[in-house]
Formats: sequence, C-alpha cells, structure tokens
Amino acid sequence: MSSMHRTVEGDLLLHHLTHDEWMIDPELLARTGRTARTLVKEGPLRLTMMALAAGGELPEHSTDGPVSIHVIRGAVVFRALDNEYALATGDILTLAPRVRHSAISAQGCSFLLTVVHTPSPGTPAPRA
Repeated sequence: MSSMHRTVEGDLLLHHLTHDEWMIDPELLARTGRTARTLVKEGPLRLTMMALAAGGELPEHSTDGPVSIHVIRGAVVFRALDNEYALATGDILTLAPRVRHSAISAQGCSFLLTVVHTPSPGTPAPRA
C-alpha cells in the first residue's frame, strides 16, 4: 500500500511502529539527512514517521493546524518560539497552529509526526 493511501477503513487502523519505522528508506536518509513515511492520511489527519540522520535537519516551517512530535528513537532538538526543546525517546512536543519550528538531530532520530490540517476559510478540507 502506498504511504499516501493509508486511510482508516472501517472503525480501526493498527500500526506496529517498530515495523513501520523499518520502512524508512535508509538510502534516502543517508543521501538527504531526512526522510518520512506517511502512516495515515484520513481527512485532515496525517501521521508520518520521520527520521533524521546524524546531523540531519528539518528546515524552519509551519503548518496551519496543530502538530505533535513523539520521539520514537534517538534525540532531537526542536526550535520554536525563540527556544530550543531537547527531546529524547518517549518525549512529546505539541505546537499550536502556525508556530514556526525547525529541528536538528546530532545522533539521528525517528519521530511520529501528527498534523491536523485545517483548511483556510473558504478552502475545502483535504481529501484522503
């Protein structure tokens, strides 16, 4: 199943994150310093497994919806609101809509990114 077609079919969708983490493309991670795999794309909800290589960075950006980052493996530093937040395995960081943020990982990491896309006024919600 393509990573962009993981919709909730029926009442439940189960993922074993350790298995899904292995689906990260190691060649792309080595080449670019970061990679991602969408686990769920259902209406406004997106769950994406992301990985940063040692020294990998996520450039500053923001999203119109709220974001949560749950570190699955390793450590990462997120920058937001003029502060740095050092996150380790098991830590969760939640950001409000439109908060600009970036990340860097000295040793490498994997984290589950959850985003709720909220449409701008007059824009239809994204479809699965």
